[in-house]
Amino acid sequence: MTDTGHATVEDCDLAVIGTGPAGMAAAVAAAEFGLAVVAIDEQAAPGGQIYRNVLASPVAGTLGPDYRRGAELAAAFNTAQGISRRHDTTVSMITPEGEIVLRRDDGKIVLLRAQAVIIATGAMERPAPFPGWTLPGVMTAGSAQILLKAAAVVPADGVVLAGSGPLLYLVAVQLLDMGVCPGAIIETTPAANYRAAARHWFGALRGAATLLKGLGLITRLKIARVPMISGASGLVADAGSDGTLARLKFRRGAREYSVACRLLLVHQGVVPNTQISRALELPHDWDDAQRCWRPRLGAWGDTTLPGIYVAGDGGGIGGALAAEEQGRLAAFAVACNLGCIDKYERDRRAAVPRRALARHLAARPFLDALYRPGDEAVVPTDETVVCRCEEVTAAELRRGVAEGCLNPNHVKTYARPGMGPCQGRMCGLTVAEVIAAARGLPVAEVGHFHVRQPLKPMTLGEFAALADAMK
Repeated sequence: MTDTGHATVEDCDLAVIGTGPAGMAAAVAAAEFGLAVVAIDEQAAPGGQIYRNVLASPVAGTLGPDYRRGAELAAAFNTAQGISRRHDTTVSMITPEGEIVLRRDDGKIVLLRAQAVIIATGAMERPAPFPGWTLPGVMTAGSAQILLKAAAVVPADGVVLAGSGPLLYLVAVQLLDMGVCPGAIIETTPAANYRAAARHWFGALRGAATLLKGLGLITRLKIARVPMISGASGLVADAGSDGTLARLKFRRGAREYSVACRLLLVHQGVVPNTQISRALELPHDWDDAQRCWRPRLGAWGDTTLPGIYVAGDGGGIGGALAAEEQGRLAAFAVACNLGCIDKYERDRRAAVPRRALARHLAARPFLDALYRPGDEAVVPTDETVVCRCEEVTAAELRRGVAEGCLNPNHVKTYARPGMGPCQGRMCGLTVAEVIAAARGLPVAEVGHFHVRQPLKPMTLGEFAALADAMK
């Protein structure tokens, strides 16, 4: 390690970015081969979004066996030898050669040089703008779950959930377990999705445990008599006289409805967090089943860049248990490439994780078809704000297309979507969908925002310290 005053330079065998299920499993598996592993995460403790605060959550006992499974993995991660754990640390820059610029919460800059990198950044909730989604009192279901896991914060009353996807049911049941009964669950799953999903039903039976969990959640909600309204469309969050959320309006068929609520939790599924893989300019493919981009990966999570791997939901949504196995597979590949084991041993060790992975992914085609968001959820109406950072509406995006903007990067220069603090994380997919619909083209032909580094803000002093460290 070299100290340059405000920045240090360090070397390691493997850098694991993210300590969710994929990252923790990868770090533990790699450390067992004697590799020097550095595990990096922005949070103060391991677990990622799915297992957030799992070792210290005040409500861990009420969040179910899936959440408690994360405690076992996090405990193994915390006690494994050979892992340098860098929590409260942000990845600001990364190069194809495995050089990673880390910014710690205390302002210290570290230039980490890794022989191999496993990107395990997981998923993020799909932004699904609709009129009123920026009102005080409207938030995502995942955000509410974070407050619950981290600090046992739950709404007092007047909560309604709306959208599509298994997380809606899970969060509703978790609220029930905390003594809060949701006023209603408004489902926007298109009717055609049920017919499309039926084609995958028999294949999904190999993953029957996943299906049974979902049925169990729905049964709990029905026993608790939580109103569940399906076939909803045209969501509009309406404000009261004080400017905060007062009601949710929606259509069901030809009829219009209004439900009073003080807190609206919305959800339209999750998508891979591809900001780092984009920054590395890795090839990405459009996944039409999940309506999102995913990096192009090999059987071990390997990418087109030597030594760079992606594991877990950042490479395609599969769930926490699948992410664990993908993390282990990537670690085996790294160990093989760095000479710790040969290919025979790599393949022998991979046999059990591969069987488990196939089982965990068996229900995925069924779930993807059932909860694929409809056009209304991803192509909002003109008055809807798409880019919250720059307050750009869907109408402004469409005007950009009419003026000759052909892709998200053209529209960015025209109307500034994606130029705010989130750098397009929250609006990128929607911008591409709006442009594609306006041009009558598939999203795959429209493309996506270019991601420019640094991924997170850095001061000029930090850049100067980094420059000194690299001399």
